[in-house]
Amino acid sequence: MTIEQRFEHFHNTNPHVYETLVRLTRTAKLKGKEKIGIGMLWEVLRWESFIHTQDDKFKLNNDYRSRYARMIMDNEKDLANIFEVRGLRTN
Repeated sequence: MTIEQRFEHFHNTNPHVYETLVRLTRTAKLKGKEKIGIGMLWEVLRWESFIHTQDDKFKLNNDYRSRYARMIMDNEKDLANIFEVRGLRTN
């Protein structure tokens, strides 16, 4: 499967990841942050899942970070330009 296919599968089976990233992004924006890094939020999410779950199988693949950043900016108009993004890898 391509990265995009793996991402779509992960996103569809873990909708809480998107919801949490949006919540964290909005929190930062409310605190006056105009630009933030998806990597920082990803590590916060990784920490929260480490502390709050017993499932060692739940993993946050770094390949999905930029896709979540784009998805958030596309779907949440109030967060349209909050992340800086580069070109996507496709393999």
